[in-house]
Formats: sequence, C-alpha cells, structure tokens
Amino acid sequence: MEALIVVDMQRDFMPGGALPVPEGDSIIPRCNEYIRMFREKGALIVATRDWHPENHISFRERGGPWPKHCVQNTPGAEFVVDLPEDAVIVSKAQEPDREAYSGFEGTELAAILKEKGIKRVYICGVATEYCVKATALDAVKHGFETYLLLDAVKGINPEDEEKALKELEEKGVKLLSSALS
Repeated sequence: MEALIVVDMQRDFMPGGALPVPEGDSIIPRCNEYIRMFREKGALIVATRDWHPENHISFRERGGPWPKHCVQNTPGAEFVVDLPEDAVIVSKAQEPDREAYSGFEGTELAAILKEKGIKRVYICGVATEYCVKATALDAVKHGFETYLLLDAVKGINPEDEEKALKELEEKGVKLLSSALS
C-alpha cells in the first residue's frame, strides 16, 4: 500500500500569507494532480498542517523565529489544495511550548500508516528545507520507502533547498522528478 503525504499546503504559507514560501502557490495544481492520481490508485491521502495555538513557542512574540502563522481555526490555517473527504488530516505543533516540523512529530502519523499497511510514501508540499525535509527524514526513520515528488515541492531559499535535497538523498529518500505518467 502507498500513501501520499501533502505537507502544509496552507494559506499562510502561500504568497500573501503570514509566512509565504516564494511561488508556493505554483505547486497547488501539481499537488492537486497527485491527490487525484493517488486517490484513483486507491492510495491513502494524508495532509499535514501546522495547527498552532495563539501563543505558540515558534512565534516571534515568544522569542521564536517566525511571525504568527497557521493559528488554529483561522483562514491562514486553511488548506489550499483539494483534499478528498476521507483524507487523513494530521495536525502538528498544537502544544504552545513544543515545536514540530515533521508530520510524524507528536502525532499518530506513523501508527496510522502502519495500521493501514502502508509501505511506501510519496511526499509533496512546502517548505522543502523545513517541514517537507523533516517529514521525509522521519518517514525513512519509521521504515517507510520514501519518495519526494520534486515537481510538487517548493522551498524558501534555493541554496538551502539544494542542501536539503542532498541530505534527503543521502539519508535514503528517493527523489522523483515526477510520478505523473
């Protein structure tokens, strides 16, 4: 069994949002194509999201590096991709004093995937050098065959994105230019 993990495709990470990934919106159509394709193949669709409380530790107001973003139940936390009704939604970084970049960190994602017999995961979303990278590395650590869909990820800084891709490849993540055929 396979799963598509769509990482943090939320309004606040798109241009015009509180913490935008440059041209992050350019991968929305490709992510939607993957969602449709994987759904047609019977794969599990998983969407991770930052789901911060108002006073999250990552916010500048609390000494963190980021502006306030993806606050629970706000427009900025909404998904910008077309998720099926039965998609598994994984909320991360929900505790005020705990940061989480990976969709596996502080969530039941690994248990859900194993319970459903998932052996292989494909990952798309934003930002390549942050939450995408952390999720992919944790997927490998949890024993999943892990693929990164290069045509459906966006990073913030090209140099950091390049370093992240090299690290992912070194740690066993397979980089696919596209899985659409």
